[in-house]
Amino acid sequence: MKNTPEAVKADILAKLSYAIGKDRIVAKNHDWLAATILALRDRIIDRWQEATRDSYQAEARRVYYISLEFLIGRLLRDALNNLDLNNAFKQALSELNVDINLAEALEPDAALGNGGLGRLAACFMESMASLDIPAYGYGIRYNHGIFQQIIKDGWQIELPENWLEDGNPWEFSRREAAYKIAFGGHVESTPGKTAHTWHPNEHLLATAFDVPMVGWRGKRVNTLRLWGARAVDPIHLQAFNSGDFDGALAGSRNAEILTRVLYPSDSTPQGQELRLRQEYFATSAAIQDIMRRHTQQYKGVANLADKVAIQINDTHPAIAVAELMRLLIDIHGMPWDTAWSTTQKVLSYTNHTLLPEALETWPVGLFERLLPRHLQIIYAINDLMLAEAHNKFNADDEFIRSVSLIDEGAGRRVKMGNLAFVGSHSINGVSALHTELMKESVFRDLNTLYPGRINNKTNGITPRRWLHNCNPELSKLLAEVGGAETLDNAEKLTQAARIADDATLSKRFADIKVANKAVLAKYVKTHMGIDLDPTFMFDVQVKRIHEYKRQLLNILQVIDHYLAIKANPSASFVPRVKIFAGKAAPSYTQAKLIIKLANEVANVVNADPEVNKQLKVVFMPNYNVSLAEIIVPATDLSEQISTAGMEASGTGNMKFGLNGALTIGTLDGANVEMRDHVGAENFFIFGLEAHEVERRRAKGIDGHGVVENSPRLRAVLRELSKGTFSAGNFQQYNAIADSIYHGDWFMVGQDFDGYVEAQEAVSKAWLQPKDWTRMTIRNSVNMGWFSSDRTIREYARDIWKVPTN
Repeated sequence: MKNTPEAVKADILAKLSYAIGKDRIVAKNHDWLAATILALRDRIIDRWQEATRDSYQAEARRVYYISLEFLIGRLLRDALNNLDLNNAFKQALSELNVDINLAEALEPDAALGNGGLGRLAACFMESMASLDIPAYGYGIRYNHGIFQQIIKDGWQIELPENWLEDGNPWEFSRREAAYKIAFGGHVESTPGKTAHTWHPNEHLLATAFDVPMVGWRGKRVNTLRLWGARAVDPIHLQAFNSGDFDGALAGSRNAEILTRVLYPSDSTPQGQELRLRQEYFATSAAIQDIMRRHTQQYKGVANLADKVAIQINDTHPAIAVAELMRLLIDIHGMPWDTAWSTTQKVLSYTNHTLLPEALETWPVGLFERLLPRHLQIIYAINDLMLAEAHNKFNADDEFIRSVSLIDEGAGRRVKMGNLAFVGSHSINGVSALHTELMKESVFRDLNTLYPGRINNKTNGITPRRWLHNCNPELSKLLAEVGGAETLDNAEKLTQAARIADDATLSKRFADIKVANKAVLAKYVKTHMGIDLDPTFMFDVQVKRIHEYKRQLLNILQVIDHYLAIKANPSASFVPRVKIFAGKAAPSYTQAKLIIKLANEVANVVNADPEVNKQLKVVFMPNYNVSLAEIIVPATDLSEQISTAGMEASGTGNMKFGLNGALTIGTLDGANVEMRDHVGAENFFIFGLEAHEVERRRAKGIDGHGVVENSPRLRAVLRELSKGTFSAGNFQQYNAIADSIYHGDWFMVGQDFDGYVEAQEAVSKAWLQPKDWTRMTIRNSVNMGWFSSDRTIREYARDIWKVPTN
């Protein structure tokens, strides 16, 4: 297939006519977008099929990545860039009087993830293809996925994200890849036999939709397989004809509900059940598909551990341990010991959090009702493990409680993090600090029982999307100075370090940043009606709204800054735009209150003529990958201010650093390693460290004393109580004040003064523009180590045992 502009133009017109059914005279931008994607897709398919054939013929070991989230974003620009077809398609569309940028803007973001976890999975899929690793990703094809966020009267409102409303031109339906997913019923055992027979009382079908994942320079195309749910019997005609319309469609309705929304609230028993059903549905379909593919090629499962590596991304797919055991024992007749050894060799587990609520647990009663055979297997694994603990250590009750797969307190619950740990040969953290804390906290005793399983794989980001695509002018400059090899190996970006000491090159670097800020300012003006000056410092915190991420700390400092300007309006302050974006879980009341406060502070600040010439505040609604691609290149200061010890890694920090933003942050997650790579002198660190946080929590915190010892914090909280940012509603932010006065679990009060001082240091640095630019350049050129290519090479070498290119 030819890739000249003329050939591309002809192919787009053919797709427009014969696939879209439109004449070019009446075609709209969305028609041109669909035709363009289909023409590009044709150029991907041959590579895709070739990669599958080559892996099959080479009998290569395959990697399977199971994740409940894949935040892949828009795919058109990514694929064009990776196949080096940008110019050909842009010219072809230009000759058709179509602006490729206007067409691209209509491509919806796939609503398949919530934040860093899902975006990491997407970066990993792209890197596995770029490194020529035969790999499949497995997830759920959510109809709505994460919600669409709008802001009304300062409050977050959740609406459905209808990303599939007009179909998905990237996907291929694989109706033949359909698997029965079972729930409920009872288990029949045969005396003297390991295998059991599960008699479920409910079935539905998981059907596959495949999306091609294109690697850099088209080296390889891998598959992201997303599961849709449908009823085994879409309609019970007898019930329908008898007038029981609801009963007739119950199966279809239950299947549709399963894949409707990402992360249903688990604050109700119904929500808990739906979430567990989702997790088992996706995981069982993936494991069945893996087993089908393997047995089709090798006619058995004896060599499964030699040919299959399954990575479970966080605890959501932890049921893979019991499901793989069930299939090996009950379906394939493998003896228990062999099945257990095979399961552990095949599975590996990435832990992303130390938060207990994220290390999922499920009520035993719910588990027994939905997955009775799996609960039997979990009990059997637990018995063997606890016996091992007694034999090895003569373990006491506390140790047994810690390592057990069943939490016997406060209602019996299955501990999914522990299940993932014992069923895997490798358990990795996602930053050096997080991995060490994991050994010392949530998995301390399991690490004692099974030493050597825990290892570190610091997260990374794909430089293709987060530099070449979203910041092409900077990518071009770095390649011009550092050499073309920087495009293929981000770790070579250090070769562009001389930009920092060359006045002409430094100015080009700084000018690129200002141009990117102008693009963001235009977006904000168009969508929010707020004027931003690109000469202001763009100070940005965009991420999921959570108390440990401490957007509240940032907002309180904004109020402190506002009060300082009000107290001395004739003084000269460093002009700043404070930019926030992120979604709060629908049931997370405190996080939604923080969003309300951010918006109300923005309203007050932006409307005050004494202040708004030196300070603006913006909360940008409906944060997603596409919005991040505009914000990240325009950022001067990246806020990575989580409570130390609570952010596993962070990947937003890496994206900002790669694009020349300086970081203000705590020594948390990957900030520690980033500081080491870019130099402490190019980083703004403040606040308690992880061990200090734990020590203060253990002693108990006098929140009132903290506030009394900080006049500036006391003044800020006084403004909240006066109703300054709540239209005179004195009680509106009581819960926020209480969170600081009573316990200060997230150390907002403890770290407030240190954060204010760090922000003052930032302001001083900004006043030296040459030095500031030099610091930003050093951040950018030293961030190549945080490429997801490096991370995936480490996974491939240490965990999956597969070669890379």
